[in-house]
Amino acid sequence: MAQKHQLESILEALEQADALIGLQLVTEALRDFYQIQHIAYHWVDSKGDQAGCGTYSLTWQQRYVEQEYLRIDPVISGCFQRFHPVEWKQLDWSSKAVRAFAADAAAHGIGTQGYSVPVRGPNGQFALFTANDTCSDLVWTRYIDAHRRDMILFAHLMNEKALELDPNRAQKTAQALSPREVDAMTYLAIGYSRAQVANQLSISEHTLRVYIESARFKLGALNTTHAVARALSQGLIVV
Repeated sequence: MAQKHQLESILEALEQADALIGLQLVTEALRDFYQIQHIAYHWVDSKGDQAGCGTYSLTWQQRYVEQEYLRIDPVISGCFQRFHPVEWKQLDWSSKAVRAFAADAAAHGIGTQGYSVPVRGPNGQFALFTANDTCSDLVWTRYIDAHRRDMILFAHLMNEKALELDPNRAQKTAQALSPREVDAMTYLAIGYSRAQVANQLSISEHTLRVYIESARFKLGALNTTHAVARALSQGLIVV
């Protein structure tokens, strides 16, 4: 219960952030909550300009920019070619330049294990949400298996807030829910149980769970209650 309350507090802080310092504080809170070495959010716009927030040292952040590591960082290039989350060790670290980059990163306190979620926004905006640590492959695999869903959701929530805080962002439209997702969210908002919703829609509870999870992901929500609240606030459902 205490952990749930702490996570909800972090979510609330993210939603209420009105400046980039708010995103910075959220990355620090997430690092502490998940007991991990680093959490970072890094974005690049269509012009190649980059910015970010996270728990990497300022020394490393400055060096990364000065050395133009954006050009050779396999995490950036690897994630730019994908739409799904990426385990760092699945990437190609074999070239001499990349090995030198990895050694420099390690010298500046960057862990050897990483999990990055690519997110794309309007006008060519590209961002990464990254969890980073130093541990064995087995420990890391178990860690990501336990927290993968949260990492993906926070990636989208961070990007949503970053775009909101960007004065040059293009106007966004809410991602539409399917008719079945609208029905499911509406009945849940009214107060029906999952069994009652499934009965109303003449589907199994397993199928209902698929609709709910899909809607939750589209809405960038941490749980079903949060998804219903977002659907209501964005005008996607009306009760």
